[in-house]
Amino acid sequence: MLNQNLTFVVGTGRCGSTALSQVINLHPDVLSVNELFASIPDSGVLDEAPLSGPEFWEYLSRPNAASDTLIKNGAIPPEFLYHRVPEGRFDAQTTGIPAISLMALPHLTDEPDALFDELEAEVTSWPTRAPADHWRALFATLGERFGNPGAVVERSGMSINRVAEMHRAFPEARFVHLYREGPDCAVSMSRHVSFRMLPLGWEMAIRCGLETPFELTPEHADQLPPDLAPLLRDEWDPALVMDRPIPLTAFGGLWSGLIVDGLEKLEAVPAAQRTALPYENLLEEPEKELIRLAEFIGVEPHPAWLEESVAHLDGGRPGAARKLPEAELTPLLESCSPGMRALAAHP
Repeated sequence: MLNQNLTFVVGTGRCGSTALSQVINLHPDVLSVNELFASIPDSGVLDEAPLSGPEFWEYLSRPNAASDTLIKNGAIPPEFLYHRVPEGRFDAQTTGIPAISLMALPHLTDEPDALFDELEAEVTSWPTRAPADHWRALFATLGERFGNPGAVVERSGMSINRVAEMHRAFPEARFVHLYREGPDCAVSMSRHVSFRMLPLGWEMAIRCGLETPFELTPEHADQLPPDLAPLLRDEWDPALVMDRPIPLTAFGGLWSGLIVDGLEKLEAVPAAQRTALPYENLLEEPEKELIRLAEFIGVEPHPAWLEESVAHLDGGRPGAARKLPEAELTPLLESCSPGMRALAAHP
C-alpha cells in the first residue's frame, strides 16, 4: 500500500469548491485532483471487488453519458474544462469525452490528451487489486508526473453523499467539509444547469410513475408533456432547463437533505481526520483560513502561495439570497432550516 497524504474536500456543490480547487492547485506541494469522482458516477470505483489495470482504466476512460449530453446540447457547466482545449481529439458528439479528461486532466495541464495517453500506457499494465489501491497508485503516478508533491487533495462537487464510501476505501484520508450558507447555496444551484436537471429528473420520474430518475429511458418521453419530453431524447434546447420555473425551495430542500445526510456520514470519520471550512470565512479571513487548511492537509502555508491565493479569492460575493423579495426569501429560509440546524449542531 502506498503511503500518501490524502485529503478529500467534500460538499454539496455550489459552495465555493471550484474556487478552492483552483487555490489548492496553486500550492507547489499539493497535487490538486479536480472533480475526478464527480466525473465517474459508477459506484464500482470505490467498491472492494478487485479490478485489473485494464478494468480500472475502463472506469477512468469511459465517457460520462450525462455530461456528454449537456455538452452536445450547449448546456455546458463552467466546471467542464475539456471542450475549451484547442484541438482536443475527443468530443461529445462522436468519440465521447473520457471521464478523466472532462475536468481532472485539464485542471492539471494544457495538454490533457498527452497526459491521457501516458496514463493509459501506465494504468493498463497494473495488476489486479482493490480499487482503492488503484486510486492510490494513480495519485502517486500523477504526483510524480507533476513534481512529486507531498499531498494529494481530491475535490468533487456534490461529493458529501459519498463520504461513507470514501472513508471505507481510504480510512487514512482526511476530510475537509466545505460548506456555504444554505440560502446562498440554493440560489447558486438554481442558476446552474446540472443542479436544475435534478428536480426536473424527479418531476419526470413522478409523471412516469417511477421511483427514481435513474429508471428513466428515452421510451418514457411519450408519457411526458412537450416541455419535458425532449430532455429524454438526444437533442433539446437548453432553455427547456434554464427557463422553466422551479421554486427556490426545491434547491433549499436539496441543500438541506445533502447537509443532514452528509454530516451524519462525516460523524463516522475520526474527529482528528476531519475539519469544517465555511466558505464565508474563507472569503472574510482568507489568509487565516488558508493557513489552517494547509496545516490540516499537512503542507507549509508558503507566503507566496498565500498572497496569490488571497488575490484569487478576492472576487467572492456572499449574501445573494438576502437580496431576494421577502415572498421568495421566507420560504427559502424555511426549506434550508433543517440543514442550517444540522450545521449549528456540528460546529
